[in-house]
Amino acid sequence: MTVPPAGTALAGGTNGPRALRPLLDTVLDALTTGAEDRAGPLPPGGPDTVTRAVRDACHPVFPDHGTGPHTALRTLVHTLTAGAADPADPHCAAHLHCPPLALATAADLAACALNPSMDSWDQAPAASALEALTSRALAALVYPQATDPDALITTGGTESNQLALLLAREATTPAGTATDPHRPARPLQIVCGANAHHSIPRSAWLLGLPEPLTLPTPDGILTPDTVHTCLANLAGRAGPVLLTATAGTTDSGAIDPLADLADVAAQHGARFHIDAAYGGALLFSDTHRNALHGLARAHTVGLDLHKLGWQPVAAGLLAVPGPATLAPLAHQADYLNADDDTEAGLPDLLSRSLRTTRRPDILKIAVTLKALGRHGLGELVDRTLAAAQTLADLIEDHPRYELHSRPALSTVLFRPTGADDTTLATIRRTLLTDGQAVLGRATTPTGLWLKATLLNPHTQPGDLTTLLKLVEGHTPR
Repeated sequence: MTVPPAGTALAGGTNGPRALRPLLDTVLDALTTGAEDRAGPLPPGGPDTVTRAVRDACHPVFPDHGTGPHTALRTLVHTLTAGAADPADPHCAAHLHCPPLALATAADLAACALNPSMDSWDQAPAASALEALTSRALAALVYPQATDPDALITTGGTESNQLALLLAREATTPAGTATDPHRPARPLQIVCGANAHHSIPRSAWLLGLPEPLTLPTPDGILTPDTVHTCLANLAGRAGPVLLTATAGTTDSGAIDPLADLADVAAQHGARFHIDAAYGGALLFSDTHRNALHGLARAHTVGLDLHKLGWQPVAAGLLAVPGPATLAPLAHQADYLNADDDTEAGLPDLLSRSLRTTRRPDILKIAVTLKALGRHGLGELVDRTLAAAQTLADLIEDHPRYELHSRPALSTVLFRPTGADDTTLATIRRTLLTDGQAVLGRATTPTGLWLKATLLNPHTQPGDLTTLLKLVEGHTPR
């Protein structure tokens, strides 16, 4: 057998694993040394320092003659690791940026090696069956009383929200009106709170819909009375309405009163979507799942398991109570889902996404569900939310800190007592530049706050105490 030149061996087939094994040793060594060189949650020095280090390590990026696979892997993986934000570090707590499980990461490697493309059955026979089984099992958690719930795999909350708006538009926009079938129907009007994710108005723009009516949320949640007044005022003056609610806002982790909002939507004949990208993982927890009461009454629900699900990006879903909701996505390309192939029993994958080529992201999710089960994942959720409560306790007990509110999920807003917005922004940037801590920022009606979003289920109280000491050490006296 002819041996392929170094670096050109393929990952698939029976010889693929043999080619991968020594390369993986190089990758794992580079991950280790890169993390040791970084020695913290973020590389110190700020953007210019990081950019210079990457440029120096990688020059020339595209040489005339290659360095060979091990040198290239060692150099680039080490450089990327040394310059990474490490969500596994308990002081890396700015964003909904989770540390992925090693288990899920290993499964994702297998997905990369096999490289099925989820747009036709003949490219992904087993992966398509696994996706159907796993996505429907997760949809059944959202809609436990539904006869045939289903879910699409997405890249995350943004794509899920975009699909939800598209499905609502197609479900509520007829060709004309009853009195004049040639008169264009009024477009779908979206109603959301000021606490909604930025992808809601952006998706409306992408879909050519009117700008959403954005209702005030001074306490961080969308209240039923506010929505009722809005929908009552729209009656007779607007076309169909989509009300969107949030189960886990990006600023504070707040959860809208889902059941009450479902009541208001039903009363006014509005369609209802819930963005549960952050909070949807509470479904795994027997302790916290009641916080999502009313979730199953939505027409569509977005979930995101690369937040409180510890999956490598990307791992999103859009759940629906039945396959009829997905009918507007039907699309035909003869080389991928010809009518006679579909009639002969080959599954139609093209109509399960707006994307054509897409990764088998379901594999890492399925492996995690199989390995840990609902209770195992629920325990990780419980531990992470408990860490947020511990941090809130430490802040409340500290004489020089102010807590915004008790956390609903794993996000904690706080600030040094008396610090103004300029001081807070400076503290955050100094910690980033020094590479000591990665904290976020959130603006509320009461001003700017530092934001700690805890997603590492192994965070200890000592880690949180140290985090507060780091902030305190950069606070002017």
